[in-house]
Amino acid sequence: MLGVTLNENLSRVSELGIYVAMSLYAAAFVTLALQLSRSASTKKADRQSADRLEKVGIWLMIVAALAHGFGVVGRGIAASRVPWANMYEFTITGTFVVVVIFLVAQLLRDVRFLGTFVSGFVTLALGIATTFFYVQVKTLMPALQSYWLVIHVTVAILATAFFNIATGLAIAYLFKSGTKIQARFKSLKRALEKFPDLDRLEQLSYRFNIVGFILWSFTLIAGAIWAERAWHRYWGWDTKEVWTFIIWTIYAGYLHANATRGWSGKRSAWLSLVGFLAIMFNFTIVNLFFKGLHVYSGLK
Repeated sequence: MLGVTLNENLSRVSELGIYVAMSLYAAAFVTLALQLSRSASTKKADRQSADRLEKVGIWLMIVAALAHGFGVVGRGIAASRVPWANMYEFTITGTFVVVVIFLVAQLLRDVRFLGTFVSGFVTLALGIATTFFYVQVKTLMPALQSYWLVIHVTVAILATAFFNIATGLAIAYLFKSGTKIQARFKSLKRALEKFPDLDRLEQLSYRFNIVGFILWSFTLIAGAIWAERAWHRYWGWDTKEVWTFIIWTIYAGYLHANATRGWSGKRSAWLSLVGFLAIMFNFTIVNLFFKGLHVYSGLK
């Protein structure tokens, strides 16, 4: 890409923003985990302390999101392009979107109970990104120099974020419905009583998965259109293309089973979890160890 100026100094400042955000997310995770343990107590003082910790945890996530957003935008400005051309950039952008969706959802529905999952997941993802996925800011390869990069990957990031929230809800459902686990860990049982009932958890997970599926369907279509523009064919059985379709099939099966087969409860939650694990496999293993036109880890 001719005429593009890469700003290495801004890239380093952006990286600092990501480290600050990661530290704040970690603090939020610890705070919210402690809040869950305090809320399980039968003592009134502990429950009041839990309410204060919950507010602190959410505010830590808000401040972390500001630092996170600075890191993402700074990386994009440093590269003079959208910041999702490799695994590091996709991870920092994708996790930022997850947090934003969680915080916006909190304004519409009480989903504070997901704060521990979201902050923990984002902390882990950013830790992996900065440790194993980080690459110096660089220009795009010719195949990615298209406005379809913005369309295709933006929708993929949004879809993944919605699937991520749905997975958190599915995990919450599995814990809340796990009578054996609750019988063994009494404090966990009391903490889970603060979560919505099972029907509500399942309903929320289903709704987030519907939105994710619609966005993933558009990701598949946009990818095919972009492939035709870049390589003069809509479909070439590339590894990435195949796994994108496999993920679509899993979630299509999930929605179909829920709507027509009456699948509900643990089976539905496990299938939602399997779908997200397929997304993680596609993003990590396929990008790192498989060859193909769509491999964009930036590490090779």
